[in-house]
Amino acid sequence: MTYASVVVDRLIRGYQQNLSPRKGWSCAHRVAHGGASCSAAVRDLVAGRGVARSIVPTAARFVACYQAAALLAQTDVRGVCCCGGIPIPFRF
Repeated sequence: MTYASVVVDRLIRGYQQNLSPRKGWSCAHRVAHGGASCSAAVRDLVAGRGVARSIVPTAARFVACYQAAALLAQTDVRGVCCCGGIPIPFRF
């Protein structure tokens, strides 16, 4: 990994460990579609491609997360329970 990749990886890891648990909500893309959160997906991109080649896929992921948030906002989803690898929305 390049120096820039290491720095970005450490910044994302710091966000995941310190800010994300305290913000009070989950990644909309992960809630709507399952799989990795945006921060985990971007961290994997940077590790595999480097910083420069991760810019476009990262932007695409954030757009997809925005669209997932808009999709979830249209529903009355209060949480998600996972059955195997399938996220099941529920309302209470």
